[in-house]
Amino acid sequence: MQRRLQIIHLQFILKGLLIGCIVGIVISAFRWSIEHLLQIWQTIYQTSHQQPLILGGIILINLLLGLIIGGLCRQQPHIMGSGIPEVEGQLNHQLQLAWWPLLWRKFVAGILAIGSGLVLGREGPSIQLGAAIGQGWGEKSETNPANQKVLLAAGAAAGLAAAFNAPLASTFFVLEEIYHNFSPLIWMSALASSLSADFISMNIFGLTPVLHLGKVPNFPLQQYWQLIILGIIIGLCGYLYQKILLAMPSYYHRFLGRIPRYFHGCLALILIIPLGYYCPQLLGGGNSLIIQLSSIKWSLGAIFGVLILRFVFSMIDYGSGLPGGIFLPILSLGALLGLLVSQLLISWHWLTPLFCSNFIILGMASYFACIGKAPFTAILLITEMVGSLNHLMPLALTSLSAYVVVDLLGGAPIYDSLLAKMELDHTLTTFSDNNQFFTLPVFNNSPWANQQVRALQWPPHTLLIKIERGEHLLIPNGDTIIQAGDNLIVSTNQQGYQQLQTYVKEKL
Repeated sequence: MQRRLQIIHLQFILKGLLIGCIVGIVISAFRWSIEHLLQIWQTIYQTSHQQPLILGGIILINLLLGLIIGGLCRQQPHIMGSGIPEVEGQLNHQLQLAWWPLLWRKFVAGILAIGSGLVLGREGPSIQLGAAIGQGWGEKSETNPANQKVLLAAGAAAGLAAAFNAPLASTFFVLEEIYHNFSPLIWMSALASSLSADFISMNIFGLTPVLHLGKVPNFPLQQYWQLIILGIIIGLCGYLYQKILLAMPSYYHRFLGRIPRYFHGCLALILIIPLGYYCPQLLGGGNSLIIQLSSIKWSLGAIFGVLILRFVFSMIDYGSGLPGGIFLPILSLGALLGLLVSQLLISWHWLTPLFCSNFIILGMASYFACIGKAPFTAILLITEMVGSLNHLMPLALTSLSAYVVVDLLGGAPIYDSLLAKMELDHTLTTFSDNNQFFTLPVFNNSPWANQQVRALQWPPHTLLIKIERGEHLLIPNGDTIIQAGDNLIVSTNQQGYQQLQTYVKEKL
């Protein structure tokens, strides 16, 4: 049994590596296209100052783009937005999507929308594109639905790794935020795919970290109290971000009720034109803006103005339903908030300008940690994207502070909230009698810990079939005692899967 388990693990590692190579090529092409299209648009906006007639052409082109993207969204509504809630829904058995129609439409629509300069990120679409590739591989090579989900998760991790060159954070993001599952089979395949995708991406974009800010000094221990203040401010702003973002679709429906949802993006594409004309450097997800923050001297008024502009356009653009993510916009807003707080502290003579870069880094991590409610992912992600291990303690402190604030205010993980608000097409969620598998981790305080198997009461159509205990796989009987640290492998059908999820939530 142990030998067979090792062979299965090796097979999924190899599959993860192959999926990662394919995802790395696709996402690198996606990323390269967006970056170059954005440069073209910025040049066009700059040229329009000398040739005002170009503005008329920009309006027509953006309207045409809105219609093209809207047509693609009409054919496949689940390419709208970031795509992360859809991936989470697929892994939770709430959604069934055809991978190929989604893949090519998301690829094209994402390039057109994000490359036009909208304040949207490439990471969400990259995760969905990677998941679609993993799903396609799984459907071709696996008959077991549970194994197909593992490969889908591996593709999602590879997509984020290729987008940000952060393989460890990408693996952890899928485990912590999307799959909510730390099974060895899942993390091994996800890590393998992330590494191979990152290898492909680095060969194209180079070894420099995506958000490299140069040498950043260590933050002094006696000033750590300032980091708690930063975390509290970031937490309050993060809660505000969650509330407004979740309300934006209803505002669009209220003001554009007669226009189909698929074409609401036309408004966002028109509204972005003044920003592109006056401030083309503020277009896009915010990658270049974050790098500039530490190298240019900004006044308090300029920082606050850019922060408001980026916040407003992030809401408008994502709320329109256009294909694009919130990951990079969240990081750019966090960086601006961190810089704003640092400038305030400097003006009060509580901080020296030497540590502005520290606050930019800490702002990014804590803002994402509290909005996504994924603090470990935030810490790993910023560490990999900045390319420094010197800030783990400050990152943990500010991220925890911001997380606690949002948690006390009742904020939920943003992607879970977006999934809950999603109008699921019931024709896509039909149940079948095929067995599904649920991996349930047992923690020290779990109600299943130190219990005999015979004492557990499972929902109908549910059976505990295996227990993963470290490197060992156990076939349980009624007398088997469940221990903290075990992973319970439960078999059920899709309808039972929903009942099992409800059962677990009630117990926890």
